[in-house]
Amino acid sequence: MREHHDRRSGHARDMTRRQALGIGGTLGLMAATGLSTSAALARRPPVTGAELRSAVPLPPAFQVPLPLPSVLAPVSTSGGADHYEITQRETTAEILPGVRTPLWTYDGTFPGPTIESRRGRPITVTHRNDLPVPTVVHLHGGRTPADSDGYPTDLVLPEIWPDAAHMMHPGQGGHGTGHHAGHGMRDPRAAPTKLTRDYTFPLDQRPALLWYHDHRMDFTAPAIWRGLAGLQIVRDDAEDSLGLPAGRRELPLMITDRAFAADGSLDYPALDPTLRERPGVREAYLAGVLGDVILVNGAPWPVHEVDAARYRLRILNASNARHYELEAIGDDGHRLDLVQIGADQGLLAAPVTHRLLPIAPAERYDVIVDFSGVPVGGLVRVVNRLGSGRTRDVMAFRIARNATDDSHIPRVLSNDLPAWHRSDAVRVRDFSFRAGRMRGDHGWLIGGLPFDPARSDVTVDLGDVEVWRLVADVHHPIHLHLVGFQVLTRGGRPPLPHDAGLKDTVSLRPGESAEIITRFDGYRGRYLFHCHNAEHEDMGMMANLEII
Repeated sequence: MREHHDRRSGHARDMTRRQALGIGGTLGLMAATGLSTSAALARRPPVTGAELRSAVPLPPAFQVPLPLPSVLAPVSTSGGADHYEITQRETTAEILPGVRTPLWTYDGTFPGPTIESRRGRPITVTHRNDLPVPTVVHLHGGRTPADSDGYPTDLVLPEIWPDAAHMMHPGQGGHGTGHHAGHGMRDPRAAPTKLTRDYTFPLDQRPALLWYHDHRMDFTAPAIWRGLAGLQIVRDDAEDSLGLPAGRRELPLMITDRAFAADGSLDYPALDPTLRERPGVREAYLAGVLGDVILVNGAPWPVHEVDAARYRLRILNASNARHYELEAIGDDGHRLDLVQIGADQGLLAAPVTHRLLPIAPAERYDVIVDFSGVPVGGLVRVVNRLGSGRTRDVMAFRIARNATDDSHIPRVLSNDLPAWHRSDAVRVRDFSFRAGRMRGDHGWLIGGLPFDPARSDVTVDLGDVEVWRLVADVHHPIHLHLVGFQVLTRGGRPPLPHDAGLKDTVSLRPGESAEIITRFDGYRGRYLFHCHNAEHEDMGMMANLEII
């Protein structure tokens, strides 16, 4: 259905564009200088970040079975809503065979338990924080009221944590508290709770693969790295009726990379390994932290036995900084089609067939792979064209048996995608994402400014349609909270095939620009947009979005 709103006067549009340059002002400079060097930027390596090397022996690829995350049972289903409980706690687990690794987890597992939910049926998740530091939970991709969206200063404090008076002094464990938001900044609107917090998700949204993860200010990257990530799936009757592969032929695949220290713990270059006081990483890793072990659902280079049939792969890149370009290759070197049926925010209008699928941190792709042409006993490897050495392999599928297959891929998948047009937009905003200085240190900035929770960056009216023009210096996957968007252009040209559908994260390559269009509907309140390279996010590449 086409949304229609009156456009503002030309004068108002000019004013809002000039005001937008308050945060996007470096775009002009970037256009004059930075983008003229886009050819040089494009010659940089296809990754942003530095790789840690594990200090323990690593297992051969394709030997560990693929784990499937458990599905969380609700504690109650009364009153037309489902209620869940999750405890965030420390545990140890065997990720590498024979090696014990300490983790921070949701309910003791990595990934955390999957929440299966239905469109329009609200859920409440009560999170209890039994970890040694504050946490925040964000449901990535959720259309969520602001008080449950996981704003980085709306902390769940552990039972033993310095009181408010103590927290008024930066450097005393005050980073990331509701009072000192981090780097000594204050957030007058922070809403911390002690020990538990109820997050309510109305789920008035299209069926899609979402994920929940920690979003604590300044410390998101190391918290996710230690294990604080899990999946949530939203379904509805219309999608169920399409005849897509289902049951054991639908596989959630959370891809991450990690590195392991000599004692089996996860290696991470944090300046403060307690994650209590000083945020940030060692200088070599300022652009992002990469691991040398590829995990899928928490297992290294796993293998999964499949029927000679179609499978639906729900793929999430939950890595901090690593980009992948996925390819499925049989024993004979033949590439299998990756038939994309969905994006971050649910089903496409029609399938799109790929041979290579680029996926940036936080992006999700819903893909059908048909194994019926592979002989029984054959192996299909999923490889990462951007990787080298061990990081070139991701996982494998071994065809175990012939089988009947009554699934199919409809030519029309969905007819409820929004029909936004450039002429619907009441304003255009420009944003640059690039390196800079933040309080004397290296930072990652939006429009030349590092994140400040007390500053209002962008204010929009509920229901407004806007076009945002984004430009990057290096790889930046840009994520908007609350809303989905469509990619209008990339580098001034039509979007790429993998840009199809409704997204909430767009991957900008070095020196690249993109235009996106969205309608800011759903809820009023304070939200965020930021780079989902988690190290960039922690070092300032985040901004406030106020919907009024």
